[in-house]
Amino acid sequence: MSDTSYSKIISNGLWTNNAAFVQLLGLCPLLAVSNTVINGLGLGLATTLTLVASNIMVSMIRHWVRPEIRIPVFVLIIASTVTIIELTMNAWFHELYLILGIFIPLIVTNCSIIARAEAFASKNTIPAALVDGLFMGLGFTAVLVLLGAMREAIGFGTLFQQAHLMFGEAAREMTISLFDDYRGFLLAILPPGAFIGLGLLIAVKNIIDKKQSLRAKLPTTEAEPVKASS
Repeated sequence: MSDTSYSKIISNGLWTNNAAFVQLLGLCPLLAVSNTVINGLGLGLATTLTLVASNIMVSMIRHWVRPEIRIPVFVLIIASTVTIIELTMNAWFHELYLILGIFIPLIVTNCSIIARAEAFASKNTIPAALVDGLFMGLGFTAVLVLLGAMREAIGFGTLFQQAHLMFGEAAREMTISLFDDYRGFLLAILPPGAFIGLGLLIAVKNIIDKKQSLRAKLPTTEAEPVKASS
């Protein structure tokens, strides 16, 4: 696969075909846990690890799995991967695991993961599947973190609240207070606030895409210089 193809995979994952902005997949966990940056980052990294591992394994066995049973096999691979990640988080990031709760095992039902396994990993080489899983996951994580930052800043007036849940006790000092004596804004941390925030982010992306599309349609040829008459 050429460098151009890899650059297209990266662009698709991060922007053009972003699972949250464009495909609108995985909205249940996206809207439910993105009330802080750390919560969003934790779920995003877990989803990214699942995408990478499942894509690699699906690509490895793509020549040996019969088409009739491919979906059950893919689901089994994804479920096994999520179980390993869930047990690891329970052991090493127990408090964060308790906060994310049911949304860790529900990664199995994230349509973007089975979609990448079926549409891409089962038809491409292992390196390409790895890159696709990594950047699809990073694109999803970026939306989780950005939405979490918006909701945390408006809802709590802070950023990186409870960073110690992921980075250890030394990270307690990472919390940034944006406003003094801020009483919070409840709507931002409730599900309706998540819908409004995601809608605003999608609107901004659409505006940027539209401007880029209009810029690409502008004529690139310059008028020929007028020759001076003798």
